[in-house]
Amino acid sequence: MKVQPLILLFIASVLIQSCDYFSNSNDKMIRILDARYKMYNVKNNPFAEKAEVAYYDSIIKSSDEGFFKLMNELNKGNALLKLGKETESVTVIENAVNRIMKMGGKVDSESLKSLAIAYMRLGEKQNCVNYHNSESCIIPIQKSGIYTVRQGSQKAIEIYRKLLDINPHDYESKWLLNIAYMTIGGYPLQVPKQWLIPDLNQSNEGYSIKPFLDVAANVGIKNRNMSGGVILDDFNNDNYLDIVTSDWSLNGAMHYYQNDQKGKFIDYSKVSEIGRFKGGLNMIQADYDNDGDTDIFVLRGAWMRKFGRQPNSLLRNNGDGSFTDVTIKSGLYSEFPTQAGTWNDFNNDGYLDLFIGNESSPNDSFPCELYLNNQDGTFTNVAKAAKCDIISYIKGVTSADYDNDGDIDLFLSGMNKRKILLKNTGTKNGIPFFADATVEAGLAGLTVMTFPTWFWDYDNDGWQDIFVCGYQFNGSIGGQIAMEALNVPNESSKMYLYRNNHDGTFSDVSKVSGLSKTVFAMGSNFGDIDNDGFLDMYLGTGNPDYKSLIPNKLFRNMGNGKFTDVTTSGRVGNLQKGHAVALNDLDNDGDSDIFIEVGGAYIGDSFYNSLYLNPGQNNNRWIKLKLEGTDSNRCGIGAKVKVTFKDNGVTRSVYRILNSGGSFGASALRMEIGIGQAAIIDQIEISWPKSHKKQVLKNIQPNQFIKIKEGEKNFSKINIKKTVFPSTGVKSSICI
Repeated sequence: MKVQPLILLFIASVLIQSCDYFSNSNDKMIRILDARYKMYNVKNNPFAEKAEVAYYDSIIKSSDEGFFKLMNELNKGNALLKLGKETESVTVIENAVNRIMKMGGKVDSESLKSLAIAYMRLGEKQNCVNYHNSESCIIPIQKSGIYTVRQGSQKAIEIYRKLLDINPHDYESKWLLNIAYMTIGGYPLQVPKQWLIPDLNQSNEGYSIKPFLDVAANVGIKNRNMSGGVILDDFNNDNYLDIVTSDWSLNGAMHYYQNDQKGKFIDYSKVSEIGRFKGGLNMIQADYDNDGDTDIFVLRGAWMRKFGRQPNSLLRNNGDGSFTDVTIKSGLYSEFPTQAGTWNDFNNDGYLDLFIGNESSPNDSFPCELYLNNQDGTFTNVAKAAKCDIISYIKGVTSADYDNDGDIDLFLSGMNKRKILLKNTGTKNGIPFFADATVEAGLAGLTVMTFPTWFWDYDNDGWQDIFVCGYQFNGSIGGQIAMEALNVPNESSKMYLYRNNHDGTFSDVSKVSGLSKTVFAMGSNFGDIDNDGFLDMYLGTGNPDYKSLIPNKLFRNMGNGKFTDVTTSGRVGNLQKGHAVALNDLDNDGDSDIFIEVGGAYIGDSFYNSLYLNPGQNNNRWIKLKLEGTDSNRCGIGAKVKVTFKDNGVTRSVYRILNSGGSFGASALRMEIGIGQAAIIDQIEISWPKSHKKQVLKNIQPNQFIKIKEGEKNFSKINIKKTVFPSTGVKSSICI
C-alpha cells in the first residue's frame, strides 16, 4: 500500500514538534530536509531528473517498436541531458531520430532542437566544465575560452543550419548557431551571412571599462553547484569578508568559505556545520538577536509549487565558527515555497523583523508572512493583522522608507503580473500596518511578469527609487535576445526603473535611462564599481531551459540619469545561468568586486561560481563604513547615510541606506561608498533607524575603513590589509 505524500507530510510535521525525537536542532532540520527530498524525488516532479529517466526507461522496456516507443526515447534523451549525461543523451536522441526517419516518419523541429542542444551541452562539458578557465563561456568567447574539443559545436552547427533552412525566422536557432560558431573561433567570418547576428564581439554603447578577471578557482572557490544563493559578509568578526553559498536542490549542500586574510578562502563548511544543510535558492543575513554575530536565513522551495513545501531555516551564528538551526525554536518554521525575503525593523523597536514573500499559484494559496521580533530570540507572524498577508506569486521583495516618513515600506515583484507597493502607515501596539499604495504611487500600469527588484537611490537625490526586471517572454529567451540584437520587434519584457517624485509617486524613466532592454534577470545586485558615487548593477540571466544561453549583464550608472551596458568590455558576460549576485571589495583594495552563483535548475546544469576581480577602474577615492547600532538594531540595517564632499570643486552628496542590496543575492552589511576625486569628506551624516536621530562626523580622510557606533561622537579606524588574489594561470581542476 502506498503512503500518500500528504500523510507523510503530516507525520513529519508531528515529528518535528517532538523535542526529543532528534539529538539536536541541526539534526532535526537535516532529517526534515532529507525526508522532503525523498518525498519529492518522484517522476512527476520536473526537477527530479533520476526519477524522470527511470520513468521513461520503464515505458520503453514495456513498449513494442514503433513511434510511441521512439517518442519516449526522445523524452529519455532530454531527461538524460538534465541529469548531466550528455554523451548518452546524444546517443539516445540521435538513435531515435535516425530510426524515425528509417520508418518513414517526419522528424519535427523540436526533436532536432533537442539533438542540437544535446551536442551544444556536450561541447560545454568537454570544454567549459572539464577544462574550466577564466575565459570559459564569457561572451564574446575568445582566447582560452575557444573550444579545443570541437565536435559538439560542429554537430550542433550542422543541425541549426538545417533548422534555419526549414524556418528562417527561427530566432532561437539563429542565436545558438552564432554562439556555436563563436565557441570554435568561427564567429563572425564563418557564419553564413543570412544567419549572422552582427556585433556580438563588441559593445555598441560607446563606453568601456577595464576588464574584470574571474579568480574564483584560484582563491579556493572550486565547487560546482546548481542555482542558489550567496552572502558576502564577515561571519567570524575579523573584518574580512567571507562567502556563503547554497544550492537549491534538497540534495545540494551549502558552503561556507572563510577568508584567510592571505588571498584565499578556506572551506569551513564541515567545521561550521553549514555544509550539512541542503537546499535554498536564496539566503539573506542579519544579526537578528543583536549579539554581534551575523546570522543566516535560508529560503527554500521556489519555483517548485507543490514540491516546494520545504522549510526555511534560521541559522544562528554561535560566534565560535559554528551555526545552529533555530528555526523551530524561533517560531519561523513554515513550509511555503519561496525565495524572497527581507530583514528590516518594521515597527521601529530596535530589533529586526522578517518579511517573506511566498509563491501562490491557482491551485495553492500561500500568503506572505511578516514575523515580528519578540526580542527574546523568537518571532510572531502578524501578517494578517498588519494587512500584508498578500497572496500572489512573489519572486522578489525589497524594503525601505520610500516616502521618508520614518517607517519601512515594502515593494513586491511577482510572476502573476502584479507589482505591489505596501506603504507602512505606522505602528499600533507594536504592530506595523500596511496599505496598498500601488495605484496612487503610479505603479499599477506595469502588468508583466517580473523577478528581481530593489529600492535604491540611483540619482543621489535622497529618495529611494525602484528597479524591477521583467521576466516575461514570447517563445524562447534566446530567440527574444536575437530579435532585439537584430532590431526585430518583440513582445518580451524589459528592465524597469521608477524615479521617486518626492511626493509618494514614481515616474517610469526606463526608456530615458537606457534600461528599456531585454535581459531576463534572475539573481542581481547593485554597487559602485568605479567609486564615482553612483550605483551600478550586475544582472544574472537565464531560465531552466538549456537553450537559454544568454550573457549576464553589467550596467554602469553614468551619473546623468542614464545607464550604459559595459558587459563586453568588462568581460563579465558569462553565458551560464546567473543566480545570486553580491558586490563587495573582497580583496580590500578599495573597489567592489563581483561574486555570482552560477548554475541552473538541473544536475546537468551545475557550473562553477565566478568571483570577478575588479582591476581598479581609476584613482577615485572611497570610504567604507561599519555601523553598529546600540538603540537601533545592532547591524544597522535601515540606517540612512549622507556623505558630502567636493569632487573637482563641485559639492556633492551621496545617499545610501544600509542593507544587503537586491532581492536575489546578499552583499555585506557594510557600506562601500565612492567619492570621486574628493580630497576630504566634509561630512558624514547618519540617521539611525529606530530613533531617526542624526549623528554627524566632519572632515574625514578618504580611503579608509571606519567603524561608527550609534551615539558616539568619534569613530574608530579598522585596520585591514589589502590581500592579493592569485590572478595568473587562473584555472580550475577538472571536475566531471
